Amino acid sequence: MHTSHVLAFDFGASTGRAVVGSFDGQSLKLTEIHRFPNDPVTVDGTLHWDLPTLFGHIKQGLSVACRDFPIESLAVDTWGVDFGLLKNGALLENPVHYRDTRTNGMMNEVLSRLPRETVYQRTGIQFMEINTLYQLYSLVRQRPDFLAEADTMLFMPDLFAYLLTGVAQAEYTIASTSQLMTPKGQWAEDIFSALGLPARLLPAIVPTGTTAGTLTEALQKELHVPAVRVLHTAGHDTASAVVGCPAVDEDFAYISSGTWSLIGTERARALINERSSAYNFTNEGGYGMTTRLLKNIMGLWLIQESVRQWKREGESTDFEQLMQSAIEAPAFVSLVDPDDASFAPTGDMPERLRAFCRRTGQPVPATRGALMRMIYESLALAYRRSFAQLQEMTGVSFPRLHIIGGGSKDTLLSQFTADACGVPVECGPTEATALGNVAVQLMALGHITSLREARRVLRQSFEKNVYHPQNTAGWARAANRFEALLPV
Repeated sequence: MHTSHVLAFDFGASTGRAVVGSFDGQSLKLTEIHRFPNDPVTVDGTLHWDLPTLFGHIKQGLSVACRDFPIESLAVDTWGVDFGLLKNGALLENPVHYRDTRTNGMMNEVLSRLPRETVYQRTGIQFMEINTLYQLYSLVRQRPDFLAEADTMLFMPDLFAYLLTGVAQAEYTIASTSQLMTPKGQWAEDIFSALGLPARLLPAIVPTGTTAGTLTEALQKELHVPAVRVLHTAGHDTASAVVGCPAVDEDFAYISSGTWSLIGTERARALINERSSAYNFTNEGGYGMTTRLLKNIMGLWLIQESVRQWKREGESTDFEQLMQSAIEAPAFVSLVDPDDASFAPTGDMPERLRAFCRRTGQPVPATRGALMRMIYESLALAYRRSFAQLQEMTGVSFPRLHIIGGGSKDTLLSQFTADACGVPVECGPTEATALGNVAVQLMALGHITSLREARRVLRQSFEKNVYHPQNTAGWARAANRFEALLPV
């Protein structure tokens, strides 16, 4: 039986990995061959992604993969919204991180020039200050000479594909995160012109699964590898994760859980109306020109950044101990809004969480266990709220909720999510993003016939854990308190 091997590079906001997907026609197996940190670097007060180092890891993973496997293709997925600017094919500077302060106040400035409803109707995208739209507008306001130099903008996975092949294109799912594309997959050039953004930056948008090209001759010689085909997978990591969701229901709801929590559903077309706008839901691109109707929630960033602070302070950060301390802490003492703007930057997260409690007249967590419990409960209640809004907007009563991605390993958060949302929660696979990346490649190569078939393969290839709701009345009471903390 022939086995096909493809290479997926999956970049998250804190780590990256190179994974080989092997498909024998029945089941799919992943082999991680290289894992590496993705640490941004501050230079002259600006937070950048370290692109040369990240590309070095791509080359390292490519060398190992081609040494150990007959690789048919490769593809890259990354986080959304960020980009690099090129002039005459050369990168002008390392891409800037979405958590950089350059976008502070930019969303309000844009919306003072373009009505909020106009932007939402044209793009269907959730309003977040990190969006590409506001990053680009910050250059109009703060660095016009630099912007005038550029002739091409490439989102992160497209930039890696360009460095691998020399071909500059914009893949549909990653372009959709920008708040610069219409739901039909076309650039909203009227938004560009209204804000003084140069339309010359815009590369052609191509469908998910398109071939970008083959590895450049220079890379083939440098790495002693063959002319591997480079594909545009679902370049946005969440889009790849949704492909990797092993759903059986035609209408299904998911949480892609990691640094960000993205709760949503897959639809044939965008849902853009007054209610979706009021709830600030986004319509991002999915495989096969589908739409991911979803909401971004701050996610495990609150825990990740707290752990980094405790490490800086020299305290133990054993995760199992931290989770146990959260289990032992009293329930529903204090709650926070995970999307409060004060939690977005890097830095001392525990102190900012305590400050939120002081500001809202709640007891301040005195222990790490109490603080961890507060984060877990607050995330679960945020999921509950968005899950209810999703069902209201779509008119679908989802019978279960899938949690996919790295956060699906978190047993306490998974149980709390089932409790808060009042439906069974099916967790896994943890590697949904890499699996989705691989599945798109296998579909593009003709080894898997459809998305339905891909999900069937995933269901039989990987186990899932199921959590059933408990104490729903207690969570309903806590939800009332949680709602009172949110902005009007």
